[in-house]
Amino acid sequence: MEASEVVQPWEQLEALAATRNRRGLEAFLEKIGPSEAFRALLRLEPDARERVLTTLSPEGAADLIEEIPDEHAADLIEELPASDAASILNEMESDDQADVLASMHPEDAEAILAHMAPEEAADVRRLMPYARDVAGGLMVTEYLAYPENAAVGSVIDDLSRRAEEGLSPETHAYVVSPAGRLVGRLDLRSLVLSRRQAQLAAVVRPAPYVAADMALEDLEDFFERTEQPSVPVVDAHQMLIGVVYQEDVTEALSERAEQDYLKTQGIVGGDEIRTLPLLVRARRRLSWLSVNIVLNIIAASVIALYEDTLSAVIALAVFLPIVSDMSGCSGNQAVAVSIRELSLGIVKPFEVLRVWLQEIKVGVINGVVLGVLLGLAAQLWKGNPWLGLVVGGALAVNTMVAVSLGGVVPLVLKRLRFDPAASSGPILTTVTDMFGFFLVLSFATLLLPRLAV
Repeated sequence: MEASEVVQPWEQLEALAATRNRRGLEAFLEKIGPSEAFRALLRLEPDARERVLTTLSPEGAADLIEEIPDEHAADLIEELPASDAASILNEMESDDQADVLASMHPEDAEAILAHMAPEEAADVRRLMPYARDVAGGLMVTEYLAYPENAAVGSVIDDLSRRAEEGLSPETHAYVVSPAGRLVGRLDLRSLVLSRRQAQLAAVVRPAPYVAADMALEDLEDFFERTEQPSVPVVDAHQMLIGVVYQEDVTEALSERAEQDYLKTQGIVGGDEIRTLPLLVRARRRLSWLSVNIVLNIIAASVIALYEDTLSAVIALAVFLPIVSDMSGCSGNQAVAVSIRELSLGIVKPFEVLRVWLQEIKVGVINGVVLGVLLGLAAQLWKGNPWLGLVVGGALAVNTMVAVSLGGVVPLVLKRLRFDPAASSGPILTTVTDMFGFFLVLSFATLLLPRLAV
């Protein structure tokens, strides 16, 4: 008996979309979950993906798009007619709308905004200029604001009407001045216990707030200190413009950590998945690899200066990569700590001396230990203690250099407004390689009569 043929998720997705079976499509997507749904979508041709997204209700398509990284969500949305794309974006939260549209080509984004509801489009245009790692780029504009001179009774009636219309229980209500400046938050318990003729000014409670340009690290610190689920955002004139949720800050920190890791591995220019266009993937990788070719040639040129020494003591060739690699590992550890501390706000870019003093202490200890271990290995292998002294001493000194650079380079780059996650690695690798080769071969040249025996 032949086993039944396995139908892949993307094949089922395409079949359901081909028949415009909305109910079946939504049930299938709910069954397989967002991660498998994203995977299945990427396996489809562009026209099939368009059929899937347009077969779904705008709400269903929006739920799917919100689970996809912004850059890839933008690619999917750009494949749709502007009117269909606008219908989907209208159902998304304002911060997600802004993130997706900001990832598109400006002309495509404008075409979609022209088809969106005017209020939604206006909110998105206000959000798009903000960077993604500040409060303005993380806030949502879905909140309620009532003037402080409004009557309690009218506010209660408005809240009841909105609740019947499906108001999200997570929506926050704030009290503002007639000019729109934040006064405080609306205390619902005091509201329902107050006289209907009273003004909101009598039931308002103070509300901590943050500025629209507050950095991601400061937002993390704020939520850790206050343990609040959200905080209102104000502009330079104290006008209420949005609300930031703690869960969005946590998600942004996680995304930054992922991006920093990708940059340290040479993946620059955004998220990469293997369904991106071939030339885009190749260009992004080559931008980093081509720089490394030049840097490695510079490092290798040091060896050419000591060709005679290397010819006389061939054993040195075995230890050159060990010294450079071990030093590089030590330096990368220091880089990782500095980048982490910069992201948390624990250290500031101008604290170079303090960071160096802390790192050099670790470098001296680790350098001596690693140098002794490598020196003993060299002596046991060749029976020459001078060879052990050369390679062990070189590793000890180069480790100190590596941790010093690894600790301070990210701070210097940050101060110069370069990305430390993307640039620290190539700089560290080049310098530790060059200096490691130089140390081994220089020490060997000085002790050449004792080595070439």
